Amino acid sequence: MLPRVEDPALLVGSDTLDDAAVYRLSDELALVQTVDFFTPVVDDPFDFGRIAAANAFSDIYAMGGRPLTALNIVCFPKEVLPLDYLGRILQGGAETARLAGATIVGGHTIDDPEPKYGLAVTGLVRPGEELTNATARPGDFLVLTKPLGTGIIATAIKQGTASSTAIAAATAAMVQLNRDASEVAREHGVEGLTDITGFGLLGHLTELCRASTVGADLWFERLPLLPDAADLVRGGVAPGGTRRNLEHVEPWTTFDETLEPWQRLLCADAQTSGGLVLSVPEARLAEVLKALDLRHVSAAAVIGRVREPGDKLLRVRASANATI
Repeated sequence: MLPRVEDPALLVGSDTLDDAAVYRLSDELALVQTVDFFTPVVDDPFDFGRIAAANAFSDIYAMGGRPLTALNIVCFPKEVLPLDYLGRILQGGAETARLAGATIVGGHTIDDPEPKYGLAVTGLVRPGEELTNATARPGDFLVLTKPLGTGIIATAIKQGTASSTAIAAATAAMVQLNRDASEVAREHGVEGLTDITGFGLLGHLTELCRASTVGADLWFERLPLLPDAADLVRGGVAPGGTRRNLEHVEPWTTFDETLEPWQRLLCADAQTSGGLVLSVPEARLAEVLKALDLRHVSAAAVIGRVREPGDKLLRVRASANATI
């Protein structure tokens, strides 16, 4: 646990387990800061760089910010892999930064037995306009903007069992920036949201519910899934992080008894560069979905609804009409 910080300029810190910190510089300007890096999730080094960068920028978008600058964070086994491999990783990161309108201004590299890559990102937001996971309200609908299953497919890639279709679909989802979804949220007055990454859908929604003092119902049949994800997890393919996620959220979650173990794992799958979940007031749902569609956001699926807190933070139902 981080020590509690007492600083009036810190608008968003670690207390709410939000996606990034927000620090006020003036009445007109605040910094949004985050850092994220990890080991390869795909074989192609250029795609790995793109994915890692998109994942890091996602934290800025989840706060309603605009990425400004970034620093490369690199761990690389220089005696094991060719430097060309590292060059392709950095090129991928630079390409994603270009698309995000951000500038990579430097970084730091260390020799390490296993390659790792990511970014420390600084963005900007106007104070008071930051988006957080602490503002979801009962009655809001939950809208997910990318399909689930990247953790499962990444594990299948490592095992050599992933199909070319699954790899292509997962890569396309992971390299997609969450910029459009973030801009739609800000343009349409959506205040509550979070991105879905390593803690999985259930883990990040648990944080949202705790920060907002609400509960939520999820509808399994509405969850958008990547190709082959269901078949792979049904066959026993799931990363350790996904299994740990499920164990972690079980004390706060009630599952429909008809949901099988593989379905529960899918809900907790550890995502890399996942989508945003927007907590959308009912009156704005239609316009938000239309705006997401016009921007070609990959999923834009209504997956559940925020409610008053109850005995459990989350209830996962088989369908919108199912009861627990």
